[in-house]
Amino acid sequence: MKIVELRLETHCLEALKTFYTETLELPLASESKRSFAFRAGASTVHFFKSHQLEEPFYHFAFNIPENQLPQARQWLASRAQLIGQGGKDQFHFESWNADALYFYDPAGNIVEFIARHNLNNRSAARFSAKSILGVSEIGYPVEDVRLFSAHIRDSLNLKLWDGDETQFAAVGDEEGMFIIVPLERIWFPTDKPADSFPVTVDVSSE
Repeated sequence: MKIVELRLETHCLEALKTFYTETLELPLASESKRSFAFRAGASTVHFFKSHQLEEPFYHFAFNIPENQLPQARQWLASRAQLIGQGGKDQFHFESWNADALYFYDPAGNIVEFIARHNLNNRSAARFSAKSILGVSEIGYPVEDVRLFSAHIRDSLNLKLWDGDETQFAAVGDEEGMFIIVPLERIWFPTDKPADSFPVTVDVSSE
């Protein structure tokens, strides 16, 4: 599964546009008075001005070349606030054969760069914004993980990638997956409880 586009909400439209298109140097795809979109590899991320009373925040991840997490960290460290836990800010996931780092954007979104070693996407190029391959995860906090997981799998003909479907379910594959968690579960590696805000995801099976 490929995540073609994310549509998210924010109160920090200008700050996010500056962060993603200037600080991270990702190309601006479109903008209006109430929204902007940027390209990240094969995906587009579109932020809209929110009318929510609360400040929306999300968890989403970008795939990067499987051999470039150290270079990505070096590139990102001067551009964003890395999220650490236990004295480290790079995390290895043995069962996923992956390594990742996390950072906050100006709206408090929990953004992840993940290097998935099962994917054949090694790169010899110097890491830059052009190295970001696309959105590969979007978090979905819900009341009933099992019910929502079944709905997504049936609707989109997807498989359960990982999880017990009580506290966690990753549905999809390594190029694109829904990370389904219970409301109020703490997002790793932060202290922020998961909350639900409007999100639209366009996907492709190609």
